[in-house]
Order: sequence, then structure tokens, then C-alpha cells
Amino acid sequence: MLLSYLKIAWKVLLRRKFFTFISLFGISFTLMILLVVMALVDHVVGPNMPEKRLNRMLFVNTIRQQMVDDHGWMNMPASIQFVDRYVRKMKTPEKVGIMSNIYNATAFTKGGLLPLDIRYTDGDFWQIMDFEFLGGRAFTGAEVAQAQHVCIVNEATARSYFGTTQVVGRTIEIDLKRYHIAGVVRNVSAVHIASYSDVWVPYTLSPSLTRDNRISGEFMVVLLAPSAAETPAMREEYRQMMRRVEIPNPKEVQALFSYADPMLATFTRALHITRAVSGSDSQTLDDDNVGAFYLICTVLGLLFMLLPALNLVNLNVTRILERSSEIGVRKAFGATGRNLVGQFLVENVVLAVVGGLLGLALAAGALALLNDVHVVAYAQFSLSWRVFAWGLLLTLVFGLMSGVYPAWKMSRLNPVVALRGSGEQK
Repeated sequence: MLLSYLKIAWKVLLRRKFFTFISLFGISFTLMILLVVMALVDHVVGPNMPEKRLNRMLFVNTIRQQMVDDHGWMNMPASIQFVDRYVRKMKTPEKVGIMSNIYNATAFTKGGLLPLDIRYTDGDFWQIMDFEFLGGRAFTGAEVAQAQHVCIVNEATARSYFGTTQVVGRTIEIDLKRYHIAGVVRNVSAVHIASYSDVWVPYTLSPSLTRDNRISGEFMVVLLAPSAAETPAMREEYRQMMRRVEIPNPKEVQALFSYADPMLATFTRALHITRAVSGSDSQTLDDDNVGAFYLICTVLGLLFMLLPALNLVNLNVTRILERSSEIGVRKAFGATGRNLVGQFLVENVVLAVVGGLLGLALAAGALALLNDVHVVAYAQFSLSWRVFAWGLLLTLVFGLMSGVYPAWKMSRLNPVVALRGSGEQK
């Protein structure tokens, strides 16, 4: 019976090419947009190299200072003094790594100037992140403490400067300073704000960074918990630690705010705090707003998927009215309402599956195009099979839902009226 339904469904899809095209376009285009958007989101906040252990990581991007007398806010990363005095004394983190802001630098090659992004880090940074080394090693905490002129370069820098990635042990000159290359790593996407750079050097090579005795400075902090289960405790310890931080200039600063957040929460909190700060509402700063973010995304996603479902319902109702004569003949030869409902639902499922596969192919093509045009430096977007599975499941659910109403109308058709081709109901 199912095989017969499938054959009939396939014939119907081929017979009504216009309706089939409109239906497939709605399903495949919707699924393509969903897959591409989720691929972009997963690339930014998902567990990708080198930020692979995100379930054990917390990030401290900013220290916010509320000025007295409503004189506004000052948002800056942390200083090395703040990290050494407070963060490194926390008990729950297994590792505490630091990474500076990105600085522009220049190297000279035979072909001319080579603009580079350079970042200052410590030894723990390399033990927290999972960089893919093409050769050599990371610099160690001892090399950082001794302020040795070592560096790590990415693949693109090695090829641009030397013409090859086999450069471990060689010397590179950046901003008239010479560094011994300890390792070469795979390129990191520019959207990974905690790990991206062209060149990494020990932070002790920058006197201005090490001598900064303020609370705010130039460093972001990454904390690594011993296990994913201990991450909430680490987050809470950071929250409690911030309550003990002394305000260095209480005549100018009224209060300090800083949070250790998972990757996604760093974005949602930044958006939320921007709104809260603009409204001078410091009481809402503690909320990272991740729950509201998921709720908004879920509602928008369902509404987005609902559009092709409503389109399918409309098309199916139109199609059933045009097929009323066929339905009347089948009923006259003994087909029950259950048989006809099953057939019509199978047609919708086949349509949803074909549309889903087309959507997958379109999404793969769109992502390949984005990768080719390099919209983001070193970014390689890829399909999420998990998202595709959920998208296809939702497509099937909406496909079945869109078939229920037309199938119900079909089962109520009077055979005599149906044979007249009028589509009128009982």
C-alpha cells in the first residue's frame, strides 16, 4: 500500500509541475536560509578550533566602571595587575589565560609591506586553546616570564613572509623587532575574537602592558574549568570575587561590574548591557539574557518555518479542489476516507523530503560561495548536520500539518458532487 502511495505521489508531483515548483521553492528556500544562518551562528559561538572546549571555558571581556554623579560608564578589558591580583588567585579554574587586544603591525618582505595582526598572550593561553600546529610548539610560561623573543605565526603569515610553512627555528622581523619562530598554526577565523591573530608573542615583551597598574587595561581573560560540571561554580566564584575588588579611585568610580561568561553569553550580555547602560539601569547588568535570546530565536524560527507551511496548506487546498473528479472516482470504486487521507499525507511527506534535500544542496552551495569570496578572513563555514536534522524534522511536521486540513476536506467530499468536479462539500 505504501509503495502505491509513493508511486501516486510521485506521479502527482510530476503532473502538477507549477504547484510542485512553488511548494518545493518555499520548503527548500526556507531550509536553506535556516541552515546558512545556523552555520554562521555555529561558526561564531560553537565549539570550533581552537576554542574547542567551550563547555569548560569562561571569558572575561570587559570591566565596566560606573562613574559617580551620573558621569557615564567606562568599558575596557582587564589589566595584567587585575588578573594577577584577583583572577589568578581563584580556586576553581584549572588554567587562567590572557590575550591582549589585536594590534596592527608590519613586516617587510621582498614583495613589499606585509600588514599583520599581532596579539600578546601567556603560556596558559596555549594550554587552554586547541590550536592545530603545522610545525613546532607553543611558547611556554618560562619563556614568557623571561620575556624571550619567541613567537607563533599562522599559516598565512608563514607563506606570505617565507613562501612556506616549514619555518620553525627561523627569524621574522616585525615592527623592526626580531622574533624566533617557535611554531606555526593553522589559520584561525577572524570572528574568533579570543583566539584570532596572525602572530602571537609573549605579553612580557610589551612594557606598557606589564606596567599597567589600573583595574582596566588591554587583556581579555579565559578561564578553563577542570570539567564542564564545575563551570557554574567557577562562574559564581568570579562573581563573588568581583565583590571584593577594591575601587582604586572611589571619588571618580561608583561601582565595578565584570562577569565570566560562556561564549554565547558574552554576546548576549554585551547587547543587553549596551541597552541597560544607555538607560542607566545598573540593576539589570547581572542578567546575561541568554534565555531571552533563545526564546526570541525559537519564536522567530518557528514563524519563519510557518510561512511555507501556510503556503503548503493554501496550495494543497487548491490542488484538492482541482482533483475532486479523481477523488470521486476513487470513492465510487470503494476507496475509504482513510485511504485518501493516507495518500494525501504521503504526498506531503514526499514533497517535504524532496524540498528538504534541495534545501540542503542549496545551503551547501551558498556556504561554498561564502567560503570562496572570503567574507571573513580565514573563515570556513560548514553545514551543521544537527541543524539539518532538526530543520528536516520541522519540515516534515509542517508538511504533515499542512496536509491535515486538505485531507480532512477531501474525506468530506460527496462522491456524486466530486464526480461533477465542482469540489463542493457535504
